[in-house]
Amino acid sequence: MPVIAIIGGQWGDEGKGKVVDLLAQKARVVVRFSGGDNAGHTVVNPLGMFRLHLIPSGIFSPDTVCIIGNGVVINPAVLIDEIDQLNQHGVDTTRLFISDRAHLIMPYHILLDGLEEESRGGKALGTTRKGVGPAFTDKAARLGIRSGDLLDKEGLLERLRFILDYKNTILTKIYGINPLSLDDVYGQYCQYGERLAPYIR
Repeated sequence: MPVIAIIGGQWGDEGKGKVVDLLAQKARVVVRFSGGDNAGHTVVNPLGMFRLHLIPSGIFSPDTVCIIGNGVVINPAVLIDEIDQLNQHGVDTTRLFISDRAHLIMPYHILLDGLEEESRGGKALGTTRKGVGPAFTDKAARLGIRSGDLLDKEGLLERLRFILDYKNTILTKIYGINPLSLDDVYGQYCQYGERLAPYIR
């Protein structure tokens, strides 16, 4: 089976989503392989206008399987919002699958993204402050939490306790802000896990 890779070469906004939407009509599988919800594309079709940041635009082709691969960092709240938006417009999302090895964007990633950007002053990078960079940093440092971890609540709590203790030290000692609550973060991500469990493979 032939494979077509669509890769942007000018830092985004090349129209990749529109090309994927066109080619997906004849594709069996469409895979989002990297990035996070800092990217996005708009699809306009008879069902309405859709702004997608994580779900491949192949979701509009009724015979196409869509996969969010392990190279993507996922903000669960954004993903759930996209799923809900699609379902409300009658789009079938049962053909969507999420790699259990895809890493999650956590609340401390978003906080650190903004704090690190502010600390650069006039040399700021221009980040979207959505936590994408810090999530990839944690993936490389083996400090990440993956979508598959949402399926094991006890394991999630143990891992989150260790990581959050480390992140709270950075937030409080370096940036002087209040620590994040383990109970709050754990409770929220357990809810995300319940919503996303049918999609995680």
